[in-house]
Amino acid sequence: MQITPQTVAIVTGGGSGLGEATARRLHADGAAVVLLDLESSKGAQVAADLGERARFAPTDVRDEDAVLAAIEVARELGELRIAVCCAGVATPGRVLGRKGPLPLETYRTVIDINLVGTFNVLRLAAAAMTENEPVDGDRGVIVMTASIAAWDGQVGQAAYASSKGAIVGLTLSAARDLADKAIRVVTIAPGTMETPMMASLPEETKASLGAMVPHPSRLGRPEEYAALASHIVANGMLNGEAIRLDGALRMPPR
Repeated sequence: MQITPQTVAIVTGGGSGLGEATARRLHADGAAVVLLDLESSKGAQVAADLGERARFAPTDVRDEDAVLAAIEVARELGELRIAVCCAGVATPGRVLGRKGPLPLETYRTVIDINLVGTFNVLRLAAAAMTENEPVDGDRGVIVMTASIAAWDGQVGQAAYASSKGAIVGLTLSAARDLADKAIRVVTIAPGTMETPMMASLPEETKASLGAMVPHPSRLGRPEEYAALASHIVANGMLNGEAIRLDGALRMPPR
């Protein structure tokens, strides 16, 4: 789908990491962008840095009204045709740890943000996209974010791997549901990426994680995720697929 002067993208988690890189890339590609992130994020700063045709919409992706309000901001800028879902958390915890079973609320929160929040944006963005006339055969494109943990969940990743595995499972079903609306759905499953989640780790730990990647032996860059998201928008035959972006990495148990 070609990006036109009327194209608007919403990007969740747009205040940092994969979301910020994607918002910057789509803006550079010519789309107006609305960054959805928490009030406490750097979303407003990123939008101000992008300048014209960029807005920040404080949003908890689990909140239907907040997502609808962000979609209205997008409509003010043009036609909502792209939605990229990058908001997520990676709270660790073993099913049975030293202090007992993983608290159910901890598990539920990860599922609510990563899975339910993604589905909330998916369904509401798709509804808005149905109002568009097709461009290059598409009314819209929705990109979701999983993780290689969907297949390679490590020790302590029960909640995270569950949420990301569910997004992989959602991909084909959602793409089939929305096919008659001319809306494509594709998921990117990154490996170990150089994101704020990784920033707090010691340098030797990050170097060790990068060395595990067969080639290139380094952490992935947010700009590489953004480049793939941009290509998904442009390539009309990409639909209903989860794409690993991991340098051929297969995670060990620990």
